[in-house]
Amino acid sequence: MSAADMHEDNTRKAQEERLRAAWMAPRGWRYFTAVNNTRVGLWYIVTAFTFMLFAGVLALLMRVQLAVPNNSFLSADFFNQTFTLHGTVMMFLFAVPIFEAVAITVLPQMLGARDLPFPRLSAFGYWSFALGGVFVCGSIFFGAAPDTGWFMYPPLATDPEYSGIGADIWLLGLSFIEVASIAAAVELIVGFLKCRPPGMRINLTPLYGWYVLVVAGMILFAFPPLIAGDILFELERMFDWPFFDPERGGDPLLWQHLFWIFGHPEVYIIFLPAIALLAMIVPTFAQHPIVGYSWIVLAAVGTGFLSFGLWVHHMFTTGLPSISLGFFSAASEAVAIPTGVQIFVFLATLLAGRVVFSVPMLFAAGALAIFVIGGLTGVMVALAPFDWQAHDTYFVVAHLHYTLIGGMLFPTFAGLYYFYPVMRGRMLSARLGKTGFWLMFVGFNVAFFPMHIAGLRGMPRRVFTYPDEIGFNVLNLVSTIGAFVFASGVLVVIWAIARPKRNEPYAGRNPWNAGTLEWLIEMPGEDWGVRSVPIIESRYPLWDQKNLMRDVDAGRFYLADAAEGRRETLVTSVLDGDPVQCLRLPGPAYVTILAAFSLGGVFIFLTYHWWIAALVSGAICAVCILYWLWTGTAEIPEKREKNVGLGLTLPLYVSGPRSVGWWAMFITMVGDGTALASLIFGYFFYWTVHRGFIAAAAGPGAFWPIVGIALFAATWGAMLGALAANTRGSASGQRLLLILSLLMAVLGSLAGLAGPWTHAMTPSSHAYPAIVWTLVIWVAVHGAVGAVMQGYCLARSLAGRLTRDHDIDLRNVVLYWHFMLVSAVLTFVVVGLFPLAL
Repeated sequence: MSAADMHEDNTRKAQEERLRAAWMAPRGWRYFTAVNNTRVGLWYIVTAFTFMLFAGVLALLMRVQLAVPNNSFLSADFFNQTFTLHGTVMMFLFAVPIFEAVAITVLPQMLGARDLPFPRLSAFGYWSFALGGVFVCGSIFFGAAPDTGWFMYPPLATDPEYSGIGADIWLLGLSFIEVASIAAAVELIVGFLKCRPPGMRINLTPLYGWYVLVVAGMILFAFPPLIAGDILFELERMFDWPFFDPERGGDPLLWQHLFWIFGHPEVYIIFLPAIALLAMIVPTFAQHPIVGYSWIVLAAVGTGFLSFGLWVHHMFTTGLPSISLGFFSAASEAVAIPTGVQIFVFLATLLAGRVVFSVPMLFAAGALAIFVIGGLTGVMVALAPFDWQAHDTYFVVAHLHYTLIGGMLFPTFAGLYYFYPVMRGRMLSARLGKTGFWLMFVGFNVAFFPMHIAGLRGMPRRVFTYPDEIGFNVLNLVSTIGAFVFASGVLVVIWAIARPKRNEPYAGRNPWNAGTLEWLIEMPGEDWGVRSVPIIESRYPLWDQKNLMRDVDAGRFYLADAAEGRRETLVTSVLDGDPVQCLRLPGPAYVTILAAFSLGGVFIFLTYHWWIAALVSGAICAVCILYWLWTGTAEIPEKREKNVGLGLTLPLYVSGPRSVGWWAMFITMVGDGTALASLIFGYFFYWTVHRGFIAAAAGPGAFWPIVGIALFAATWGAMLGALAANTRGSASGQRLLLILSLLMAVLGSLAGLAGPWTHAMTPSSHAYPAIVWTLVIWVAVHGAVGAVMQGYCLARSLAGRLTRDHDIDLRNVVLYWHFMLVSAVLTFVVVGLFPLAL
């Protein structure tokens, strides 16, 4: 070895040591403070699968109960709890979280990034998910589990005497879990848009990234309506505000609309990530680039859009007008088109290449076969006349499981077998995988195909037993046998994943000969993810860019060193992938755990109406979040720029649309605006279905809503002035305007509340004052949050941490007030001015 080679080798080893020290995960008790995507993603996956196994046991208990007629294995009450928790856990604690878990784990590697842009947010989301899941699942061991179905239809679920505390546990526990889902969605969207490697233009992104973007965007628009519905639901249960009581102007159908505006897109939120896994697996084992890249991207986007126009097909039997039935039936049929495009793209890719048979491909093939059957039955129930016959029968249960298990569980197992070397550095047993697959495939069809026949024969769903003489005996016994065969296959695969492997050798680099960047990882992988951030020139760089792996390992690209001992990754432009910033990432911290548990305490204490404890927990959460923001974000670096390699110098601090924080605020407020739009939808829903709805009670008048609009507009203007003053370098002007804007934000919030207060609107008397109070409280709370943000900016300014050159906090708060002004104007026009126009 020459002297030059020895010097290069020593330099590389020194760089690796510095990177290793910077990215090392904590040990001992501090292990759980880790925020690395590799650790948090692994926790997410393990926890989600634990909840899946729990829900699977509940399913087996139900199948034992239904195996024979007139069975007394489970009581009716416990069966209802089991049935409710099974659906709840599978939908909310496994199907969506497993997508987020896998995405958090592998997306940074696919993008050649060191980590996602907000690692502490990922950790916060995980701890929120874990705590909320334990709270909801644990309720069954105390006989307090929800028992009115995973859809919580009123009036049964809104009656505290019938549903008990279980409905509160469902509503508040899942609202907490939804916080984790939205947090993960924000993280993934910003990560996809802003953390791609240099050269990876938007049209060179791996297909998995596109699916992550579409699904995370769907979460932003699908979960807020459910959160809005949860708010209305819990206000009725806690304070008797009659949102779903027809005798006092409410309507139980509003809950169905809000639930299924969430519920049907959620089916595709579950399905599309599974298709994303297949989009990575199929090209690898065909050893051929995906055929029709643009078509499959358009199909994924189209599926996401169309999924929001289908929710009413769950309500065909509620007495809707014929024109509504026709429109939603047609939309339900139309979604089969982009779905079919994705499946045919996979088949074309397999035909164009030379297929390498493997366990992941076996699960992928099984998934497609099962999902096609589920899709065909979906087309059937999308037709209103057929749905009238099959609605609430076991035919729908069979369709649901063919769609979700074929469209989600089988692809998830395919993805785990495929990506396991990335996660743990070793290969899984092919023998156990094949055994598990065939047990699952056969068992699944034996379990669920007879349910189609039972449903067509008239067996209703959600019943805990049935009489002997009506012809369901054999079908149910066969289904139960199949369910246990299926469960045995799941356990075989879980054993393949969980069994000790310390004595087994590590897998070779890129064991599947894949073409995408996640396979740059070493075996075993380092916590830093990728040794140096490469320049990308194609969709399959490991196939197309010669010597890429060698050059990445040698540190010949960007961020090959951690000279300052900091965790860093590149931020690039949204469309072209041009480098714009070297982003410094925060390290391990307890604050994410404390924030998650204190926020969880708010929801848990509210469940039991422990008001003071909830307030104290909320105050602790607020302190944790403020400390988190103060110490972990918008850090002022010791220097303006850094040489990141290859002669490129990038700033360490940027603000506005170039920064990841601005994008996170924008995306969060889009989701927040969707929740407000859902509440306004409720207002107009009541107005359309109840003649004289607004005239049924005195309104808030126009004066105070107009005052509220004026004050919030003045607040917005003052914030723009504060930003302008800061840009000019006038710290005193900036601080004065921040103080003025804070005062006007508080006054605007009070003005909004003054309308219904001065007009003595009693929310428990009628749904009209109840929905008005809900809307103005929503705006007032957001105004108070905005005031806290303004106070935070003022404190940062006084501490010298908000300056002319370091203004990301102020720009983000100004962005918040753009959304806040729109929200206030819409709300006050609806509650104050709209009644005057009637």
